[in-house]
Amino acid sequence: MGKDTVFSEQIRMEQHGSDLFYMPTVADQNGGKPVVFKASLHNKKQLIFENPLHDFPQKISYSHPTKDSLVAEISGTEKGQIKSQKFLMVRAK
Repeated sequence: MGKDTVFSEQIRMEQHGSDLFYMPTVADQNGGKPVVFKASLHNKKQLIFENPLHDFPQKISYSHPTKDSLVAEISGTEKGQIKSQKFLMVRAK
């Protein structure tokens, strides 16, 4: 039997005044503490959160290209290389 990879994170969003924050927590990363990303753009079609001091990703974005889809993307620089990964989600019928 091979090994399975399981990834789990808890996500909290908070608003403080006019600022919106995205705070994911992964149990075995960052001492179990959340990493704080501040919204740099938010409108009806897109949410972008950034933390330029985080190792990877430095940017997390969500876009809503159609009424039945959502695209999440993580991006930034890791070990000197620019990287990004997209996650396409479609409404189940």
